[in-house]
Amino acid sequence: MREGQVILADLPVAGKDWKRRPALVLRQLPGYGDYLVCGLSSKLYQLIPGFGEQLTPDPANGLLVPSIVRLEYLFVIAETDIAGRIGQIPTTLHQTLLQRLADYLTTP
Repeated sequence: MREGQVILADLPVAGKDWKRRPALVLRQLPGYGDYLVCGLSSKLYQLIPGFGEQLTPDPANGLLVPSIVRLEYLFVIAETDIAGRIGQIPTTLHQTLLQRLADYLTTP
């Protein structure tokens, strides 16, 4: 598993149980090797400008419809919870997303 990969994983959905959905691997965490991931969504109206990012369908990222990276929809999952890998985002975009999250977490 590599950081910046688009994966399929079972994630909780508000008001429902768990649902298999695309997610983005942000970082592998120290210790047990779990992964910090954020959910992706095709509900473009959920985009938080300046925080998330809109992705266009592309064979490289594996997405079939326009989607958004939801940095506010974070989870820690084990590698065994990952159902598959479908693509990869550009390294520059991955770094931009990590910086936005870090800036948000460190700004009072």
